[in-house]
Amino acid sequence: MGDETTSSKPGPRLVQPDDDVAIKKPEEEFDLERFRAKRDPSIGSVATLLTALPHHPIAQAKDFVRLHSDQSAYWSPELCFVSVPVKGMKRDTLHIIDEEVAVRMLPGATILRFKLALASKPHDVFFLCQVPTENLDNSWNFTNVTACETAITSWVKATSRRAENVDGYLINHALSPKAFPDPKWPKQSLNELIKVTFAGRIITTDNHPGILRLLGDVQDVT
Repeated sequence: MGDETTSSKPGPRLVQPDDDVAIKKPEEEFDLERFRAKRDPSIGSVATLLTALPHHPIAQAKDFVRLHSDQSAYWSPELCFVSVPVKGMKRDTLHIIDEEVAVRMLPGATILRFKLALASKPHDVFFLCQVPTENLDNSWNFTNVTACETAITSWVKATSRRAENVDGYLINHALSPKAFPDPKWPKQSLNELIKVTFAGRIITTDNHPGILRLLGDVQDVT
């Protein structure tokens, strides 16, 4: 046999693209399903925490109101408060105060006592409702408490009757029980809500600036 001969048939030729010639990749078909939200929206979500809430009697809402039905969890016991003039504020500012400090340091007439209950105007406009606990034979206080208790189960509006020369509040029910959706009550405890609402206005010592202001004493500004 003779020597092997090299085949004259040319092998496969590698083609190098020119620099200005791009190799087109097949376009991926756009599929909207790829972007569909598949998870339960409640999983991993964080509830919005409320910041400081307004606090006032039910009539000052000037609207229909509901109060939380869980009185053991969202109605406070009787608490103690004082109104303190604060520089730069047109109105005195309500402070919550330890009763022992209040009785020891201040005249009795200065001390206010009432409950705070979580309340809402239509569409989850929350506030802390001041519920009277003293002088309940007084027409104003009696009708105020009646309005608060009625608001546990239905939407009510309390309106002063002073213009009619009548002592007390007129209690009006919403014409339809379906006029407004039930409140979506926050998960924060009442303790947390009161704490954040009165931050900087919680008096627990004899030398708190609020006490010193009410006594007309020098306040430590350092």
